[in-house]
Amino acid sequence: MTVPELEFHDGKKIPQLGFGVWQVENEQATPAVAKALEVGYRHIDTAAIYGNEEGVGKAIKDSGIAREELFITTKLWNDAHKADDARKAIETSLEKLGLDHVDLYLIHWPATVKYGDAFIEAWDAMQQFKAEGLATSIGVSNHNVEHLDKLNGETPVINQVELHPTWQQADLRAVHAERGILTEAWSPLGQAKDLQHEVITKIAEKHLATPAQVIIRWHLQLGNVVIPKSVTPERIESNFDVFRFELTDADMEAIATIPSDNRLGANPAEADF
Repeated sequence: MTVPELEFHDGKKIPQLGFGVWQVENEQATPAVAKALEVGYRHIDTAAIYGNEEGVGKAIKDSGIAREELFITTKLWNDAHKADDARKAIETSLEKLGLDHVDLYLIHWPATVKYGDAFIEAWDAMQQFKAEGLATSIGVSNHNVEHLDKLNGETPVINQVELHPTWQQADLRAVHAERGILTEAWSPLGQAKDLQHEVITKIAEKHLATPAQVIIRWHLQLGNVVIPKSVTPERIESNFDVFRFELTDADMEAIATIPSDNRLGANPAEADF
């Protein structure tokens, strides 16, 4: 199965369904990513702070899959927003991944509580990294509208944010659409909490699908990029098997009615790490 791709405003494309490795230990990352690649994922999302770039890199190398067939994302951590620190950070990430470039490099958090507006300097540095070919495309993660408004130069191609049926971010998604920024969902299943919601379970029963498959399918049909995570081989496989059915308009409308009041992570404006 070929995963659909979405086009960035810079003309590059991203596979809409990817594989995330947040909270996956370095040693676990290698077999998990290997399984994901075997199943058919070609988009892998990691970050410096996850501490598993080496494990991800080993799986990539061992897979034998041509580099041009893969889409690899990593992220700049909050303590490296100064230009010199950002350069060291991307070079370290590339070394750990065993790559000469990433397809997408993101500012992980604006981190304004602790580091003020240093993320603006990081964004300037990232545009230089793109010019040098260290990152093919550049974007951000966990940025509110007020953070996006402060960035100079290029518009980010994507904003990766917490997004799931009980935290739908409709207003932010609308701003992204207006500005040509793709929306990418982390914790797309609500850290498993949304799997038990009665709206989701009823739709799953109707489609002979798992609740996770229904939620992933919802993301895809909304136009989100989505990166479910698992270290269980059966779930890695199941989460990829979402192209054999479609949600109806009524299904999508029913999910839209779920109260969006269940933020699990920090508000980017208040995060103090």
